[in-house]
Amino acid sequence: MLNSGGYSHFWGFEVLDVVSKVAGALFSSDCLKFGSFRIKSGALSPYYIDLSCLLSSPEDFCCVVDAVGDEIKRIMSFDKIDKLASIELKGALLLPSIACRLELPCVVVRKAEKRYGVTGRVAGGTVVRGEHILFFDDVVTDGMSKVEGMKPLEEFGAQVNHVMVVVDREQGGKENIEKSGYKFRALATISELVKCLLQFSYIPEEQANAVLDYVKGSKD
Repeated sequence: MLNSGGYSHFWGFEVLDVVSKVAGALFSSDCLKFGSFRIKSGALSPYYIDLSCLLSSPEDFCCVVDAVGDEIKRIMSFDKIDKLASIELKGALLLPSIACRLELPCVVVRKAEKRYGVTGRVAGGTVVRGEHILFFDDVVTDGMSKVEGMKPLEEFGAQVNHVMVVVDREQGGKENIEKSGYKFRALATISELVKCLLQFSYIPEEQANAVLDYVKGSKD
C-alpha cells in the first residue's frame, strides 16, 4: 500500500528507491500480470503490463506519477523542457497528471489522423516551432512506435530530445531509440521489477525465472 506522501509501504516498511516504488505500485494495482499473454507482435509473453489498472488504485497511480515527475524534474535541471507529449492510449492516461505536477502544458499524439471536427494527429493544443518536448509513454518494446509517435511533433518544428517510459521490456527499444538520436530513460526495466518482487517473496522463483529467461531470449 502507499501512503499519501507517495512512499511505498508495500514491503512493510518505507522504501525510497524508484525501482522498489514502481514494483510495489504496479504489483499491488495489478498492472503487472504474470501468466501467458499474446502481445502485439503475436508472440507469447510470460507477463503483461497494463498501466490503465492504475486508474482503479489512486495511491499507486500517484506513486507512479510522482516518480515520473521527479525524474522529469531532474532532466529539467540540465535540459530545457517546454512541453510534454504522449501517444494514445496508456501513456496519455498518466500524462495530464504528470504535467499538472510539473506545471507544464501537454499534448497527445493520435495514432491516426482525425478527419472530423478539430482534425490532425495532435490533440490538446498546438505545437510551436522550436519547443523542447519530452515524449512520455507507459512501456517500450522495440521502440518503433515511439519514433513514429514523435514524427508529427517534429513535423511542426518541435525539438524532441528525451523519451521516457515507466518500464523498459528490454526488447531493443532503448537501443533503437538511442540509435535514432534521442536520449532515453526508463524508471525501471522488467528485470529490475521482477528481481525486486522476488527479493521480497511476492512472486515465486519459477515465475521470476520465466520472465528473466524470456528477456534473455529476446536479447539473443
